[in-house]
Amino acid sequence: MDATGIALQPVLVLLASSVLAVVACRSLSLPPIIGYLVTGLVLGPHAFGLIEDSEQTRRLAEFGVVFLMFSIGLEFSLPRLLVMRRVVFGLGLAQVSATVALCVLASVALGGSWQAGLVLGGAAAMSSTAIVSKLLAERMELDSPHGRQIIGVLLFQDLAVVPLLILIPALGRPAGETGVAIALALAKAVLALGVLVVIGPKAMRAWFGVVARRRSTELFVLNVLLITLALAFASGLAGLSLALGAFLAGMLISETEYRYQVEEDIKPFRDVLLGLFFVTVGMMLDTRLVLGHPGLVLLLLALLIGAKLGLIALLSRAFGSAPGTALRVGLSLAQGGEFGFVLLTLARGEGIAPDPVLQALLAAMILSMLATPFVIGASNRIVMRFARSEWMTRSLELHRIAVQSLETERHVIILGYGRNGQRLARMLEAENVRYVALDLDPERVREAALAGDTVVFADCARRESLVAAGISRAAAVVITFAEAAAAVRVLSNIHALNPTVPVIVRAREERDIAKLTAAGASEVVPEAFESGVMLASHTLVWIGVPLARVMRRMRRVRDQHYGLLRGLFRGAGDEPDVGEEAQPRLRAVTLGAGAHAVGRTLDALGLADLGVQVRAVRRPGAARNLEPAQVGGLEAGDVVILLGAPEDLALAETKLLQG
Repeated sequence: MDATGIALQPVLVLLASSVLAVVACRSLSLPPIIGYLVTGLVLGPHAFGLIEDSEQTRRLAEFGVVFLMFSIGLEFSLPRLLVMRRVVFGLGLAQVSATVALCVLASVALGGSWQAGLVLGGAAAMSSTAIVSKLLAERMELDSPHGRQIIGVLLFQDLAVVPLLILIPALGRPAGETGVAIALALAKAVLALGVLVVIGPKAMRAWFGVVARRRSTELFVLNVLLITLALAFASGLAGLSLALGAFLAGMLISETEYRYQVEEDIKPFRDVLLGLFFVTVGMMLDTRLVLGHPGLVLLLLALLIGAKLGLIALLSRAFGSAPGTALRVGLSLAQGGEFGFVLLTLARGEGIAPDPVLQALLAAMILSMLATPFVIGASNRIVMRFARSEWMTRSLELHRIAVQSLETERHVIILGYGRNGQRLARMLEAENVRYVALDLDPERVREAALAGDTVVFADCARRESLVAAGISRAAAVVITFAEAAAAVRVLSNIHALNPTVPVIVRAREERDIAKLTAAGASEVVPEAFESGVMLASHTLVWIGVPLARVMRRMRRVRDQHYGLLRGLFRGAGDEPDVGEEAQPRLRAVTLGAGAHAVGRTLDALGLADLGVQVRAVRRPGAARNLEPAQVGGLEAGDVVILLGAPEDLALAETKLLQG
């Protein structure tokens, strides 16, 4: 094998293993991070040794951290921080400071250095934003009291990484130079931040305006890469970390109107390189060293989960949370995080902490992240078991719901009181139809209840909440949130309690219709279709089509469950959504003179057996497309318009043309 083949082999092994690991994680509803970590662990020098832990690999992975910090900078929002300042700079600051302080004291007490304690404490303080936010979104708890606290703490943790990235390179200096190095690093960072804050936003907005006016996607992406890597390089030249420069670049761009386009353009680079970084983290883990110190690993795992849970819960209580809320916050944040890996990687490079300790903490963080989905999944049972006041809170919650619905018959239960829920409520009020709304956002519930709306704070995923809302007496239930997975769980509870009640469900995408219908939804209202229906109705009215005819057409479309609108012709420039590959689409097949289908009827061809529907046939000379029932034998020159999944369409096209 030549040199090129030898160099390419580890790359192919890495890519193949990463793909398989991520597919497995997706199948198990685990975050891809776990797949990348396992890939690095298995393929690394401490296991099968298929990939070397080389300087080139680590340098390439460092770019993943660069783009991660760039994304954090893009999401930096001063107004958002001010709105959540009590949680972010109160609870978040207290959690990170307390964790770091305890680790420094423990390190010094055990004969280690305060520098090692600071780095290890910073790593231990971080929680997994990717895992926790995903799980909260799936459980519809982002707007709950504990959800807001969790997001606030995670936001501060992301910000706390920035000073740690400044300090760690200085901490690796000899003992007598540490103080001077820290002071110099902080001065450089403050100077760079000051200069960028003063002149950066205006210069960045002007430059991006010049680039955007050229209307070139390639140029725009190249410009983003240039700015990100240039500021990272400048930060490295100043003796600071590359990631700090990338964070500053993202923060500058976040002040411009181009931030959302930049975020989309940079995402492919970020995700791929970040995946490589997590692979290198897995490669760092020396299984022999870890297995040689199982007691240390288990001790650090217990401290990471137990001590972090207890500390965060106590701090949350100190900031006025109810016991149940505080315990939920602690359970959700009691794990290691992505930035913890970043800090440990830097610490390893600077030789700040002993390798056995780094290895043990790394193993404990990985194990804690693996346990997180199970811990959060069991959080309700744990809270009900240990927080006695939660029973009283739950009882009061159910009592309030029952009071609102006690005297109602044939009412509508609205699950989710966001924009769509509130608009629905106003329409029901206009028709004198009574309703009860359930929502998990305490501020929204308080404001709406003060205004006289029939809304209560409750988790609609719980059966007892539905019972208290009068599910047995309800005329209909409307699910207004668009998270399909959460809606399926709610549907199962609804039909277990009242299988005959009609349930109308909002859906964001076409692919959710079949899933929600199979789960028991009486009617699914897809946003993508409804926007097309309304656009068409307004257009028809404006061009002079009688309103009555337009209304009949719209009613027919809805009665046919949007059958007329299903399926789209795909273009080369279309970017498919996740899971769209399996969605029905349209395809036009032109029949030449020698096509198998010429002279045959549609029924004789048996296209329905292939899972394909004939939408229409376009015949040369015909004023409009022919309905399938109007077509006798197919003729040369006919264009058959098919609807079906991509693989089924390929088979149908082959049958039409070749038999």
